Amino acid sequence: MTRMVMCRKHNQELPGLDRQPFPGAKGEDIFNHISQQAWNEWQKHQTMLINERRLNMMDAADRKFLQAEMDKFFAGEDYAQAEGYVPPSE
Repeated sequence: MTRMVMCRKHNQELPGLDRQPFPGAKGEDIFNHISQQAWNEWQKHQTMLINERRLNMMDAADRKFLQAEMDKFFAGEDYAQAEGYVPPSE
């Protein structure tokens, strides 16, 4: 049976993650309040940010930047976009 969570990003009850994405309080918070759908959306956005902004994951400042953007993304605040990105039209 799928575990359901009240997703902070989408403000509705959706299937949750199978496990914490990383250890500690932040991972537990995401596990309990972020849906699989929202997590997948963040993963795509994070990849775009890393590629387009040429972020180096060995650099503590770049990791801190991504962490802050993830918090904004899940909270529904304005978050950084990949420069020049135009979403595909449907």
